[in-house]
Amino acid sequence: MIAFDQQFFKKEKFSKEQIRLYLESAQHALDIAKKDPFPEVQFDYAYKALIKIGIAPVANHGYRVRSVPGHHIKIMQKLAEILKDDDVFETGNAMRLKRNEDFYGCGDFIGAIEAGEFLHFVETVYMKANL
Repeated sequence: MIAFDQQFFKKEKFSKEQIRLYLESAQHALDIAKKDPFPEVQFDYAYKALIKIGIAPVANHGYRVRSVPGHHIKIMQKLAEILKDDDVFETGNAMRLKRNEDFYGCGDFIGAIEAGEFLHFVETVYMKANL
């Protein structure tokens, strides 16, 4: 049984339609990432898609994500736990750290190869979560 920390998740019932819409929103973000020529935009939308992908299975387990500090980490942890794939957390957390580096740091952000690798990773997670 998967436990949900009440600090980060609130018990709530979702319809299949609502869960489908979360995944549809994730697909929309992936479509933007795939079409844009800028690595920074590809990465940004891939990261948004990953978070949206994570929200869907959490909702399917009957929980809403609370928007509190640290909730992105918790989404990725639960997504990895639900999909039974530790790489989801490891790579997702690397993306989160990269995003934070862009927000709070300076210098180079992300190149085309790295953005492409992250995008491919998120597409793979989407396929696993959308089964």
